[in-house]
Amino acid sequence: MLIGEYTHNLDSKKRLSLPKKFRTELGKKVVITRGLDNCLFMFGEKEWKVTAKKLQELSFAQSDTRGFNRFMLSGAVEVDVDSVGRVLVPDFLKDFASLKSKVVLAGVSDRVEIWNEKSWSTYKGHIEKQADKMAEKLGEIGAL
Repeated sequence: MLIGEYTHNLDSKKRLSLPKKFRTELGKKVVITRGLDNCLFMFGEKEWKVTAKKLQELSFAQSDTRGFNRFMLSGAVEVDVDSVGRVLVPDFLKDFASLKSKVVLAGVSDRVEIWNEKSWSTYKGHIEKQADKMAEKLGEIGAL
């Protein structure tokens, strides 16, 4: 399971070093794609196949489904993890997430989210204030 929060530097060649714990879990090849809330999602190959299959099973007759599939799948890139544990973040994904030199890698169970450090700080502050309300809503539907 991918958990934890790490701040790392994106170097001048757009390479991002992955924490050892994440490298072990993700493997030698990852898929990076556009995520929600202006971050990137990074999946190991196995988890990406599960996610992509779920997306493929949705009806393409619905506009929202087509749009979301286009958003996730057309933005996906297979990336090799190099010998020292770095991945290359393509320009279009770097721009999408407004990544600067400092980024946050957040483990979220089946994926790693890659955030602009300032955006993560703002978002995290917001969800920390809302955690009680979110837990209550999840409890109402039996998720907690």
